[in-house]
Amino acid sequence: MSQTQTPFRPAARVGRITSSALRDLLALVEKPGVISLAGGLPAEALFPTQRTRRLLDEMLGADPTALQYSATEGQPALREWIAARHGVGVDQVVVTHGSQQGLDLVARAVLDPGDTVVLADPGYVGAVQALALSGGRLTAVPGDDDGLDVSVLEQRLRGGLRPRLVYVVPHFHNPTGAVLSVARAGRLAALAERYGFVLVEDDPYREIHFDGPPAPPLCRLSAAVVTMGTVSKTLFPGLRVGWVVAPPALARTLALVKQATDLHTSTLAQRLVGHLLGDAAFFDAHLARLRTEYGHRARTLWSALTEAFGAELDVRPATGGMFLWARLTRPDADTDTEALLRRAVEHGVGYVPGTAFSVAGDHRRYLRLSYAGVDPADLVTAADRLAAALRPEAPRRRRHCAL
Repeated sequence: MSQTQTPFRPAARVGRITSSALRDLLALVEKPGVISLAGGLPAEALFPTQRTRRLLDEMLGADPTALQYSATEGQPALREWIAARHGVGVDQVVVTHGSQQGLDLVARAVLDPGDTVVLADPGYVGAVQALALSGGRLTAVPGDDDGLDVSVLEQRLRGGLRPRLVYVVPHFHNPTGAVLSVARAGRLAALAERYGFVLVEDDPYREIHFDGPPAPPLCRLSAAVVTMGTVSKTLFPGLRVGWVVAPPALARTLALVKQATDLHTSTLAQRLVGHLLGDAAFFDAHLARLRTEYGHRARTLWSALTEAFGAELDVRPATGGMFLWARLTRPDADTDTEALLRRAVEHGVGYVPGTAFSVAGDHRRYLRLSYAGVDPADLVTAADRLAAALRPEAPRRRRHCAL
């Protein structure tokens, strides 16, 4: 008996996105013997696993409702902690499956197909995908060490650009590590109110600072701001717990959209995160440990790269976050980091080429290097391997110490 098969035809909106370059590249660099500086993975050795095990035993033994359905907006204790951290009311908080879902919900709630969306170039891959899937028309604005260039945005606004949404990563931007200056943050919030666009602040790295705390969240500057956060960088990415802080009316809309999407975020994960974050002594000590260790790793990799490459690699020290953004400065044409990636993997090191983060610009000479999940000794080895791959004429040097 024959069976008629209906061919699969993806919806038109699926054609707006391509497979994540990061995901595809991870398959290449995660081979035995390869030191991967590619994925933005936190250090598993720093996960508070023992405390988590005890909490889970206590929670499941005393309160089976941790395995029950929950409110769409999120668990009360966790929402209260988030609200207090951001200086807002609890009615402005919606708990999500990571900040990536938060961005998807915001895009669904405020964007119609064809609406203009502004973001910095280079940009975070996940944001590019989520905003493209929503039907947004992506418009790139250049950035520098102080984040998105607000002067360029303001000029374009005066020239008639009318975005519905502007997306920024204000602290330790992925991939560049840039920090939005206080002056630019104020101007950006004022522009959002003047021109009527939604300013989306994606802030996953703000707690991982090495040189002192960053400025307060942008949501304290204007009612036009939506702030997204997550525990993926500070606790565990596998729990998929994040949040959106939005004006009350928009928060209610986000809850409605989320209800239609997945009903609610995992009750058990929320309860666990609520306990961990609510213990101020534990969480403060845990953050201090992260900052110390990640800061050490960032300095180790920066120093090793500087020694291995000299002036042939322009790389700024990190002040927080999980990444170094580097540019090959050799004048010859063989400086396409995407084309050079296979050679690097053959030498036992992986990275993400700058083209993976391109919104409109040419970032072929750039590469993103993640230090967070790699032991310091391996970071030194990785820098040597990278130099051997990208400077094949240079002899490999042996080093015996790291910062």
